[in-house]
Amino acid sequence: MQLSRADLADFAYFLAIAKHGSFRRAATSMGVTTSALSHAITALEGRRGVRLLNRTTRSVTLTAAGEELRAAIEAPMQVIAAAGETLDRYRDAPAGRVRINVLEDAVELLLKPVMPIFVDRYPEVAIDISVSNRMIDVVGSGFDAGIRYGGTVPEDMIAQRLSPDLSWIAAASPAYLSRFGAPTDPQDLQNHRCVGIRLGNDQVYQWEFERGGSECAIATPGPLTVDASHAAIAFGLCGSGIIYATEAALRPHLDSGALQPILKDWASAGSGFHAYYSGRRHLPTGLRLLIDLIKEVQPLRS
Repeated sequence: MQLSRADLADFAYFLAIAKHGSFRRAATSMGVTTSALSHAITALEGRRGVRLLNRTTRSVTLTAAGEELRAAIEAPMQVIAAAGETLDRYRDAPAGRVRINVLEDAVELLLKPVMPIFVDRYPEVAIDISVSNRMIDVVGSGFDAGIRYGGTVPEDMIAQRLSPDLSWIAAASPAYLSRFGAPTDPQDLQNHRCVGIRLGNDQVYQWEFERGGSECAIATPGPLTVDASHAAIAFGLCGSGIIYATEAALRPHLDSGALQPILKDWASAGSGFHAYYSGRRHLPTGLRLLIDLIKEVQPLRS
């Protein structure tokens, strides 16, 4: 049977489903509706007279024929996709769509200063940004890349540094310090109200401090625990407790006096922001341009 244009399009849909194991996630990654994706696969199976997927209400798996089809077309389809990206370089203006998953802090500290320039310079590039502090499989979830702190980037990914290392400090509002006083040593935090930090892997973070070669990690007590920086800062501003964050994220509130740094000589250095992506994929032009612009602007340069 001769290969048709419909087959080529439906092969791409089939590979997306095979990768995600879900019609919904595959449809999101391909920019189509779940219904359209389902109809396309049904049509492909009908034209070829073979069932490619086992579908239940809980899962989608490949049949033996589906496994054989994926093995046969996956590499050639990646070559075709890479060729399309290569052709984009010859356009007068770059175009395309890039999906990235980023930390909350990266939006304010990295992307906010850069995006006005990016959208003016590359108006035909669409950047789809998902903001999450949770640790996810960016490739398995249909993203082209992620932005995380360097120490949390998966080892099997290619990483590019986007910022210098960041200084982490504790801070509190004048009202809190007036009422409870300021700790003079990290161990004193155990006698204070602290706003805990829940990490993307659901663990509660122990605040890290260092001074003159001495290091410590403190399991801070307190009635509040959050998983987002804006929530921690809000609770710090209203005097609910001592908070811990990057100095860059706290800078506007430190400059205004709404928050005051504590244990300044115990500030800890942490790995800066990194972009990361799979080395098995061709780097999308839009992603490359975004990374290059962040490095050009250097929003967090010292």
